[in-house]
Amino acid sequence: MNLTLIGMPGAGKSTLGIILAKNLGLGFIDTDVLIQINHQQTLQKILDEQGYLALREVEEKEILKLNVDRHVISTGGSAVYSAKAMAHLKQISTVIFLEADIDVIKTRIHNFDSRGIAKAENQTFEELFEERRLLYLRYADITIDCNRLDQELLAVRIISILCDGKE
Repeated sequence: MNLTLIGMPGAGKSTLGIILAKNLGLGFIDTDVLIQINHQQTLQKILDEQGYLALREVEEKEILKLNVDRHVISTGGSAVYSAKAMAHLKQISTVIFLEADIDVIKTRIHNFDSRGIAKAENQTFEELFEERRLLYLRYADITIDCNRLDQELLAVRIISILCDGKE
């Protein structure tokens, strides 16, 4: 069993992924960290030097290389732009969309310009949010509202859904 967490930056993918991995006795992979290790650069540096489309391509390649079992996978927010990467993740895991309102995301993220968010230069955060939200919903096997519960309670809720097979 693998789980993949998708969602906007600030939705809690990495933090919740670690909690889920610990509680379920699974390994944990953060694809953003994987990119940084394998490319010896921060996401922001890749963005600055090669552009957002290059970062999305790097992300796709890293995801397609994943061949794991019994892991929680936390993806970068732009993983959903790759139909190939998402098909691979859906084949090897249950995909969970951590949905958070834009106002919640804005209170959690204060470093939009240096966080390594793969977006077009002229695209507003609001436009990016709406564009990605539709993609997250398209690929999600399960959608979890992350606006009101803390990470520990969200983990309990996800585990309950997985065990019961219903929300």
